Amino acid sequence: MENQTQHKVASVRFSKVGKLYHFEADRDMNLLPGDQVVVETARGWQLGEVAQIIGDVSTPGEGSWKKIDRKATEEDLNQSKVNAEKEAELLDFTRKEIKTQNLDGVKAVSVEFSLDGSRVSVLYSYEGDNKVELKNLKQEINKFVNHSQVELRQVGPRDVAKIFGGMGACGLPTRCCSKFLTDFSSISIRMAKEQGISLTPTEITGMCGRLRCCLIYEYEMYAENRKQLHRRNKRVMTPVGEGKVFDVLPLKMAVIVDIPEIGRKEFFNSDIQLIDGTSYPQVQSKIIPEESDPVVEVEENNFVKNELNSEITDRNLNKNQQGGKGRRPRWKKRRPSNQNKGNDRK
Repeated sequence: MENQTQHKVASVRFSKVGKLYHFEADRDMNLLPGDQVVVETARGWQLGEVAQIIGDVSTPGEGSWKKIDRKATEEDLNQSKVNAEKEAELLDFTRKEIKTQNLDGVKAVSVEFSLDGSRVSVLYSYEGDNKVELKNLKQEINKFVNHSQVELRQVGPRDVAKIFGGMGACGLPTRCCSKFLTDFSSISIRMAKEQGISLTPTEITGMCGRLRCCLIYEYEMYAENRKQLHRRNKRVMTPVGEGKVFDVLPLKMAVIVDIPEIGRKEFFNSDIQLIDGTSYPQVQSKIIPEESDPVVEVEENNFVKNELNSEITDRNLNKNQQGGKGRRPRWKKRRPSNQNKGNDRK
């Protein structure tokens, strides 16, 4: 067995609720969670906070982590405060410049300075459909911050909501993305349907205008429980008689059965069985694995129309298949004309 090198690894974050990045620390460096450290990243030298000490990690061959340069000194902390003031000034200047150049739909969100000031990142959002030209804006920012490399980076509406913070759409004083979410998961309409949530835009969209991140919290449990429950309209036998499944309750692992003599009554899934004698549940065929679920970023004004259009299309398709009454086909033979009747009389 080949010798494996042991690496002392620590997780570092660069914002209050940000992603965790792994860095290698020297053996003689005594680190604790909450310590401020200086590391080199793709965006230059950064001041980060140690979030977790992972400990010794063995990897074959050469390690793939960048090293922590040092613990933050008093000078580093003072420089970080100076950079924070510069960031506020540059953010104000950028917003004024956007207004001067009439860049409709462009909003300056945040500014990030590297610790040594050599690199500047301006985060902005753009809500328009057409491509926007920001060459002149970048030139003006370069004039404002001399001897610094400027980068304009576009962020999505969820990142904007995370940076600004504030109250959530559900009424919580702090949004989930600003409180504990370090990354955004893919959300789809299927998650709301699976949990029986209303598709009203105000019910499933967050403050960012996108589907709420909380739709994924209990989705897997709902999907797994539904697979074990009998489907609607299935004939089942209950302890009090035969009936038809009216509704399912995935959280309680129960179903509501409509019994003709009694009415609707709730039963646990273990207390009922199908009429054909099998006690195992039927897997719902409409459930598709999560990997194949299409990721749908739904706009507030369009997704309800799309749902209604799909229902109307399905309804028309079923009507055509059933051969409903309609206009008589042109190819059908018509009755003999009156001319033939006149000839018979003669």
